Amino acid sequence: QDKNLPEEDNDAIDWDTEDELELQEIPEPVFPSCTDLRITGQHDVCCDAEASSSSVPFRSKFIQQFVVMGFTEESIAKAIEQNGENSDLVLDSLLTFKALDDSPEEQPSTSPQLEPSISSNDSVSEYNENVLDDVYEEDSWSSDSDSCINSAKQCYLNDEGSSLSEKEKMLLFLANMGYPEEEASVAMEKCGPKASLPELVDFICAAQMARAEDPYLQEDVKPTLEHILNDCGGYKKRKVYTKLCKRKKQREISGEETIRLPNPMIGFGVPTQSIPTMVQRILPKQLIGPPFFYYENVALAPKGVWDTIKRHLYDVEPEFVDSKYFSATARKRGYLHNLPIENRFPLFPLPPRTIHEALPLSKSWWPSWDGRKKLNCLQTAIGSARLTDRIRKAVEKYDGAPPMEIQKYVLDQCKKWNLVWVGRNKVAPLEPDEVEMLLGFPKNHTRGGGISRTDRYKSLGNSFQVDTVAYHLSVLKDLFPNGINVLSLFSGIGGGEVALYRLGVPLNNVVSVEKSEVNRDIVRSWWEQTNQRGNLIHFDDVQLLSRDSLKKLVQSVGGFDLVIGGSPCNNLAGSNRVSRDGLEGKESSLFFDYVRILEDVRTLMSSRH
Repeated sequence: QDKNLPEEDNDAIDWDTEDELELQEIPEPVFPSCTDLRITGQHDVCCDAEASSSSVPFRSKFIQQFVVMGFTEESIAKAIEQNGENSDLVLDSLLTFKALDDSPEEQPSTSPQLEPSISSNDSVSEYNENVLDDVYEEDSWSSDSDSCINSAKQCYLNDEGSSLSEKEKMLLFLANMGYPEEEASVAMEKCGPKASLPELVDFICAAQMARAEDPYLQEDVKPTLEHILNDCGGYKKRKVYTKLCKRKKQREISGEETIRLPNPMIGFGVPTQSIPTMVQRILPKQLIGPPFFYYENVALAPKGVWDTIKRHLYDVEPEFVDSKYFSATARKRGYLHNLPIENRFPLFPLPPRTIHEALPLSKSWWPSWDGRKKLNCLQTAIGSARLTDRIRKAVEKYDGAPPMEIQKYVLDQCKKWNLVWVGRNKVAPLEPDEVEMLLGFPKNHTRGGGISRTDRYKSLGNSFQVDTVAYHLSVLKDLFPNGINVLSLFSGIGGGEVALYRLGVPLNNVVSVEKSEVNRDIVRSWWEQTNQRGNLIHFDDVQLLSRDSLKKLVQSVGGFDLVIGGSPCNNLAGSNRVSRDGLEGKESSLFFDYVRILEDVRTLMSSRH
């Protein structure tokens, strides 16, 4: 089902992504919790979500549903005057009023990384590079709670609030107060059915602050942290926050060594950035020369993951590179390989490196207060039509530049969803062919699979950035003038193959291992459209690629010159709120199959000499 249809509000990340949010997440405008409400005039709301006796005695049911969410009757009356008694429109207006009226003093105390700047020089690279970790376990996500939320929403839309159960009412209150539905669901699971609204809010706030304070929580700390958060009745968010800070300080004192990400993230060099000193890398003698290997995964993985990857791949130093130095979009990745690093060269013509170079038609509509030069990491999902319409309505109310609060909200959403200006006061998500261009693929590359737009976005979001990878692989052109044999693991849509082809390296034999039939169809279509003369052999599961199978392949094609691939990062990516379990996760543990297959290939190749 296409999750990007206009009538759906697809504001949620596709958590099946094999990518990570390069930027930290941008908070939606948040309603105050009952514990944070202020008394304004006669409008006093109690923490049990019941109107106090000082409130106006004869409120209509329609007004009451917004009062218990924390809005003042004055703002509700204004919203009704503008929109009539339409629940959705009134709620949208109240959200806008809230964003405009909130002063800095009324905002919750958060760490700076949750409040990005909106200066004209603000770009994707200036965001805090930490991604949010998750303090919830996979079994916390209850389909029963999800069904309650959906049921509550339906009743709300039909104005049937009286038919809701207490659990549904509570979930609806939390959702309409601005808290993510998933977090509201988990809070009710953890705190129990008798938890009050303030206790649930405290739990959610504590979890949010926990993630913001320590994005690289170790697995051995999670049970302890979860135990603290579960004690909703005795601890408030400030106490939980203090406990978390103490634990973080204790880990810092322990001095655990780990691989540090470089800043700037230019690896062993990029064509657009000079390096102060010549980078030298000394490889063990047995790793010099073919078979070459090239492994890729997200740079912002949980703490310790890249140490493990390095240890299993012969202790070779990883190369961390942000693709913003090659293109108009950020993409922070780690690459671990035994390729030479001298005499590299980029693909020509050089790709556009700014948004306006890549999308020139957007320049005439681009407002002066949107200072973006680069796009965020391209994801597997896009912003919904409802979101873009909400932005249009918020901006078009003003003849000139909107107020700073509106600018901040719009820019936050544009950065989060890579929205670009396509008309007066109008933003839109990137088209699939634009994403292909930004990632270095030929136009309509993903149309070859005959798939939906949603599947095209998902396949592209999980792919290599071709220009970056091609720069690393460029050293192979002189080494293999007569062609190369490639074992491509986790091939995806063939980013490695496309990079070699664009470099002018003949593809003699490619054994492509890819589980997705959609992606296999895309690679097959590209192979045929580019009139490749070599052989393309498909396998669908790395786990079934045994040593005997590899031995037959080595004998058949004459051995492999390059083993390339990037195992799934589902359990590594910061956007995964459910099961960020590192290399022990169900999907990301396939890394060890890459290691197994590489070692088998090296052993089989050495026995041939």
